[in-house]
Amino acid sequence: MSGSDPTVASLEPGERPPQTHPPLGRGILGWCTHPPPPLPPPPGLAGSLNRGQEDPGDAPGPPQPPGRTAQPYLAELVSIPKSSGPGFSLRKLWAFTGPGFLMSIAYLDPGNVESDLQCGAVAGFKLLWVLLWATVLGLLCQRLAIRLGVVTGKDLAEICHLYYPKVPRVLLWLTIEVAIIGSDMQEVIGTAIAFSLLSAGRIPLWGGVLITIVDTLLFLFLDKYGLRKLEAFFGLLITIMALTFGYEYVVVRPAQLEVLRGIFLPYCPGCGREELLQAVGMVGAIIMPHNIFLHSSLVKTRAIDRSKKEEVREANTYFLGESCLALFVSFLINLFVVAVFGQHNKCINSSVSPYARIFPLDNATVSVDIYQGGVILGCYFGVAALYIWAVGILAAGQSSTMTGTYAGQFVMEGFLRLRCSRFARVLFTRSFAILPTLLVAAFRDVTHLTGMNDLLNVLQSLLV
Repeated sequence: MSGSDPTVASLEPGERPPQTHPPLGRGILGWCTHPPPPLPPPPGLAGSLNRGQEDPGDAPGPPQPPGRTAQPYLAELVSIPKSSGPGFSLRKLWAFTGPGFLMSIAYLDPGNVESDLQCGAVAGFKLLWVLLWATVLGLLCQRLAIRLGVVTGKDLAEICHLYYPKVPRVLLWLTIEVAIIGSDMQEVIGTAIAFSLLSAGRIPLWGGVLITIVDTLLFLFLDKYGLRKLEAFFGLLITIMALTFGYEYVVVRPAQLEVLRGIFLPYCPGCGREELLQAVGMVGAIIMPHNIFLHSSLVKTRAIDRSKKEEVREANTYFLGESCLALFVSFLINLFVVAVFGQHNKCINSSVSPYARIFPLDNATVSVDIYQGGVILGCYFGVAALYIWAVGILAAGQSSTMTGTYAGQFVMEGFLRLRCSRFARVLFTRSFAILPTLLVAAFRDVTHLTGMNDLLNVLQSLLV
């Protein structure tokens, strides 16, 4: 056997030869790579999702040259402490805490705030029950995402890749990308408006849009410090939103009995077409399609032995409990915004000098949006309320850009088997988000910018 491979000749009977892989493709601009080809599955494992947790895209390959991105996003695994006995464990809950709060950011982005304040201004407290049941429906969707990721070890995009033909798979990927870009545009709008409010109009809206480019550098900086620190940063942003919007709620002091009636009585007396549109927009702002893909992938960051049913059952329980807590917090924050503008949705000509121009001289009422909502709070309760509102909007915008980036990379890995560097992923999404927003901000006013925000909420409703 002079022409035979000595490596193959030395194998034991039944042993497979080592796999060789062609060089990874560099992708667009050299920033994206395809995972190594999968190893042939051993007998008995073909077609199984639950036996063995090997991901074909994560099959071992040759050492990669510097600069290649071969590892999946969030490859770091968080270990779960062993409990001394049966029953609930706070240490385990803390270990599982993180994915649910990252997921809940999608319930708190500037698009949600815009929908909340307009819903309160149009219908008062009458549609708070829609907010409650939309959050419950969102929790049911997130529960399915949790179970998919925990039981199979694969996220929703990877499952779609396995079961869908190429054409519908690509179409579904494009649909999700549109949703992610739309969500990122809302983050750009929210951040630009926040900077304009905080600077008393000294930073023009187009300048605020350009400042959002710094988000990319902030994201890349935080991403180097590990998963748990990133989760802690998101927790900080959620805390800022809870404190700022909670402060507005305490200052405004809405009628508590009316708030409770609006939450628990699914009834809207005197409501018409406008209230119906606000209800539909609220559902679309809360239930975002890409968030299901995101959550099913985030739960894979915990080290779970899927061959043991007890560990899988335990992970499902703790993840669901954490998600319930996270969505309860997001519900309260959304409730604060709706109730504040359900109580005070009018303001006559004001002496808040930097913003007096938005108030009509004939003392007519002013319609609220994410920009003028802060001005109206300043009109009633002083400039501190305006700045605190702006800080909350800024925190909402900063948090949503990072979750959108992660969701985009997860769906790209799953649907297309394509892994991009974090910089390339942020650049791709942010370029599509900034260009149209910058044009509107530069050549139109804030009314058109917030109108774009409303349009994006409608788009999210259609995609759901």
